Amino acid sequence: MTDRRSALVTGVTGQDGAYLVELLLGKGYAVHGIARDVAAFDYSRLGNTRYDAGEFRLYNCDITDEAGLRKLVAAIRPDEIYNLAAQSHVPTSLADPRRTMEINATAAVSLLRMIVDLEFQEHTRLFQASSSEVFGDASGAVLTESSPMRPCNPYAESRYQAYVASTRLRAETGLFVVNGFLFNHESPYRSAAFVTRKISLAVASRARGGRAPLRLGNLDVRRDWGHARDYVAGMWLSLQRDQPDDYIFATGENHSVREFVEFAFATAGRRIRWQGAGLHEAGHDAETAERLVEIDPAFFRPHEISATLGDASKALQELEWRPRTTFEELVREMVISDLDRTR
Repeated sequence: MTDRRSALVTGVTGQDGAYLVELLLGKGYAVHGIARDVAAFDYSRLGNTRYDAGEFRLYNCDITDEAGLRKLVAAIRPDEIYNLAAQSHVPTSLADPRRTMEINATAAVSLLRMIVDLEFQEHTRLFQASSSEVFGDASGAVLTESSPMRPCNPYAESRYQAYVASTRLRAETGLFVVNGFLFNHESPYRSAAFVTRKISLAVASRARGGRAPLRLGNLDVRRDWGHARDYVAGMWLSLQRDQPDDYIFATGENHSVREFVEFAFATAGRRIRWQGAGLHEAGHDAETAERLVEIDPAFFRPHEISATLGDASKALQELEWRPRTTFEELVREMVISDLDRTR
């Protein structure tokens, strides 16, 4: 027998899952991770974290398999659940809104209800990962937990539905559930489907002799970008409180895709010079005139959110959480990581 705390992490193969597992193991937890394909979990991401046999276990389980998930939750009786499983790519949500809703909303609500049905609400605390996307296009306003929510795509709508259900169950049953509104957070583990990793991979490709220009959509959208490693620390802190509440995790500053591109190439020793305008704008190497970046209308999102900017004052005051990684450090880490991989 052990008095070690236990945690169940859904969507464990994603970037947040990797950093969260490392953090929890470092705190002595018994960690149980689930994913549709546990073979995709990269153990090398755990770095130098040490853990004894039995502290970390992986299970094949689709988050939409309610019966299978219930069986696992009942057997593990976790002290904490971190629901990170999601279809989080907005363009994919536009192409397949039904599957997005099944994973992000229906499955999340089922997980909430099974904790109550199993009568674990006095024992189990749950972190529900949400997103800045639920606020919609706030026209550059600084967003707080009380800002109006106006989801404008299937991904955002699915996150909003999970939020509404969690707050209702929290009020009705006393379930300890926290919604974390995670503004854009990146890392070297980010999927290549996301623009930040697409950029860092393109810089690395050029460094090894690649010739294809990096093709992007709107260069001037602005995002509040932080590091996933910092944000999972906020997840853990939010479940250590005496009472559950909802929190924004953000850096409080935003940057454009254009800035991300410029700093990423600068990390590899290239300076971008922009020429042209609109769809005909392109980024060239300032010294060699090589065409490094060009605009592709296919990457413009319908109902694009022009800018996101979050106010994490509540997390600072109540959790003593703050982002530790600057924008420049984040970009540099991603580019150097991909450069190292190419070597």
